[in-house]
Amino acid sequence: MAGWNGGVRAAVLVAAWAAAALTAALPGAAAAEARRDLVVGMQLEPPHLDPTAGAAGAIDEVVYANLFEPLLRIDSDGGLVYALAEEWGVSDDGLSYTFRLRPGARFHDGTAADSADVKFSLDRARAADSVNAQKGYFATIDRVETPDPLTVVVHLTRPDGLFLFHMAQGDAVIVAPESAATNKQKPVGTGPFRFARWVAGDRVELERNPDYDGPAPALDRVTFRFIADPAAQVASLMAGDVDTFPQFNTFEALDRFRNDQRFRVKTGSGEGETLMAINNARPPFDDVRVRRALAHAIDRAAVIEAVTAGIAPPIGSHFAPHRAGYVDLTGLYPYDPDRARALLAEAGHPGGFSATLKLPPPIYARRSGELIAAMLADVGVRVSVENTEWAPWLERVFRAGDYDLTVIAHTEPLDIDIYGRPDYYFGYRSARFDALMAELETTRDEGHRNALYGDAQRVIAEDAVNAFLFQLPIVTVEKAGLEGTWQNRPLQANDITGVRWRN
Repeated sequence: MAGWNGGVRAAVLVAAWAAAALTAALPGAAAAEARRDLVVGMQLEPPHLDPTAGAAGAIDEVVYANLFEPLLRIDSDGGLVYALAEEWGVSDDGLSYTFRLRPGARFHDGTAADSADVKFSLDRARAADSVNAQKGYFATIDRVETPDPLTVVVHLTRPDGLFLFHMAQGDAVIVAPESAATNKQKPVGTGPFRFARWVAGDRVELERNPDYDGPAPALDRVTFRFIADPAAQVASLMAGDVDTFPQFNTFEALDRFRNDQRFRVKTGSGEGETLMAINNARPPFDDVRVRRALAHAIDRAAVIEAVTAGIAPPIGSHFAPHRAGYVDLTGLYPYDPDRARALLAEAGHPGGFSATLKLPPPIYARRSGELIAAMLADVGVRVSVENTEWAPWLERVFRAGDYDLTVIAHTEPLDIDIYGRPDYYFGYRSARFDALMAELETTRDEGHRNALYGDAQRVIAEDAVNAFLFQLPIVTVEKAGLEGTWQNRPLQANDITGVRWRN
C-alpha cells in the first residue's frame, strides 16, 4: 500500500473538538454571542437537490459538503481533504484504492453510513441505467469490495490519474439505498447540516445536524435565497436581507459595495470556462471554417468589458488560467470581422446564414448573448435570440443537443475531457483529441499530465470547437462581519461548514 493518510485528519479533528469544547465551557464566550443563522443569495434555483442525478451546478451550491459528503472533498484551495473517509491508500500499480470510513458517520435518518452504502453509491453511479451527469467519472471502476463495515476497496480496470479528484465531486457523494429514490425533494446525507424545508421559487433551508460525528458548525440554520433579477440582488444585499452573495454577477454595482463599510467584496479564481457553445454536428457548424469565422467575429475584449466590467480573464481554450498546464491561446482568433467574412465565403456562405442562439438564465449568459448576436450580424450571421429557463435549457440543449449556439459557463474543475464524450452536446469528434485523453487517463506524472493538457487545449482551439470567451469571475459580496466563506471557487459549491459571524 503506497501510503496512508489518516494522521493529519485525526490531529485536525482533535484540535477542532478541543476548540469547540473550550468555547462551550466559557460563559459569555464570543461564539455564544455571535449570530448563528445565515442567508446566502443565489441567482438560480436548483431543479432538485440530488447531486448524483443532475447536471445543474445550483444543486451542489446548496448541498455539497453541507448536506451530502463524498469520500473525499475539495477544500477552498482546490486540494483534497477527508470527508466520509478518514484515511485512504492506493496500491503501487495504481489499480486499487482503499478507504477507511469514519466510524461514527450516520445519515440524517439515523442509519449508519458504512461500506455497503459506498458500494451502493458507486455501483449505482456506474450502472447501465445511471442518470449521473458525470457517469464517466466511474467508468474505470471494475468492482467494489467491502471487507468490513468501515473498509472499502475500489479496484480499477486501469490507472486513473483523476480518480481521487473525481471521487471528491458532488456527483460522487455517498447516499443510502433507503433514501436514494427520494433525495431530489427530501435529501438525506451524512453532512453537518440536514434538510429543513424547500419553499419553491424562494428558498431552501438547512439546519444544523445535532448528530454529526465531526466538529459542529458555528451556524444553526442556513437559508439559500433564490434571486434571479440583478437589481433585486443588489437591493437584497443593501437592505440586509441577504448576508452573502457568493456568485455575484452584477459587476457594474461592485463599486457601490466597495465604498460601503458594511460590506466586503472578495474576488477570486474559479473553474467557469465561459464560451459560446457551437453544435459541431449540425450544418453549417460542422465546417471548421464556419466555426473559425464565428471566433473571429466576436470582440472578446468588448464582451468582457461590457459583461464583467473588464475583470474577467480572457480564455482561448477550455482550461482555467490559474491551473498548471494552462496554455495561453487567446491570440489564435483575434477580432477580425473581415477575416470572418472571408472564411464564411470560403465555406460557401458569402451572404451569411441564419441561426438560433439559446440563452439560459445566468446574467453573464444573457448579456454576452445579446452582444454576440450583434457582432455576428455584422459579418452576416443573422442570429435569433431565444431566452430559455434553466430546466428547458438542460433538457433541450444540454441533454438533447437541440440547438445551434448557446452561451454557458462550464464550472466543473478539470473538465476538458468532455470534448471526448461522443454523446456530449457539442457534437464534436476528434481521434487526435481522443488519443490525448486516453494517454492522460493512464498518466500519473504531473509534468507529463500538464503537457498533455496543453496539447488537448491546442487541439480544441485549432478546431474552434467553441468560441472561448472568458473565465467567469468569482466575486462575493457579503456583510463585513462574516468569516470563513470561500474566496476562490475550485468547484461550484457554497461550503458553509466553516462559516461563522465575528462579533
